[in-house]
Amino acid sequence: MKFILGKKLGMTTLFDETKGALNVTLIACEENKVKLNRTLEKDGYLAVQLETKKTVNKTVRKEFRIDKAIALGTDRTALTKELEKYPIDGAVDVTLFEVGEKVNIAGVTKAKGFQGTVKRYGFSGGRKSHGGKHDLRKPGSIGATFPEHVVKGRRMAGRMGGANMTALNLSVAYINKEEGIIAVRGAVPGVNGRIVKIMSVK
Repeated sequence: MKFILGKKLGMTTLFDETKGALNVTLIACEENKVKLNRTLEKDGYLAVQLETKKTVNKTVRKEFRIDKAIALGTDRTALTKELEKYPIDGAVDVTLFEVGEKVNIAGVTKAKGFQGTVKRYGFSGGRKSHGGKHDLRKPGSIGATFPEHVVKGRRMAGRMGGANMTALNLSVAYINKEEGIIAVRGAVPGVNGRIVKIMSVK
């Protein structure tokens, strides 16, 4: 498994001779340092902890589980060899990936605060005819005579966004090794400037 930490820069358009205009998200991946290795003997699982700079004075560390990311049928020897690819104080950069490769990118979505059902779930709201001016964005009925309480999981107003999300099977469209920039087709979760995790597809 291959993985790296990067900072989302934003979206732009690249032009390909065969595919035309491609909408991509740019991610800046400064050199990642391996700070910690988890082993089966000591910790009971295999993982690698990477560190990267978010700002001049702030670093971010994220852990990547190797034993969960690789197929369950893989034996302990193969898992240990995978861990040996990431020695402590070693470096990881964008050269791990190739153009055309599929990756999964995990991040925290934009937080939008407390929102009603129309924005949060796309409810149509009430009628806009005579007598409905006070009910345009109300959720409507939230229960029934039986079981005489609000059913668990009912879609209602509440906090929206700010949750962990993984965008699956995004294609790598461009890699700049000198500047440490990788571009993937499609949207990536989170606001610009936020740290995201780039992982190869299983």
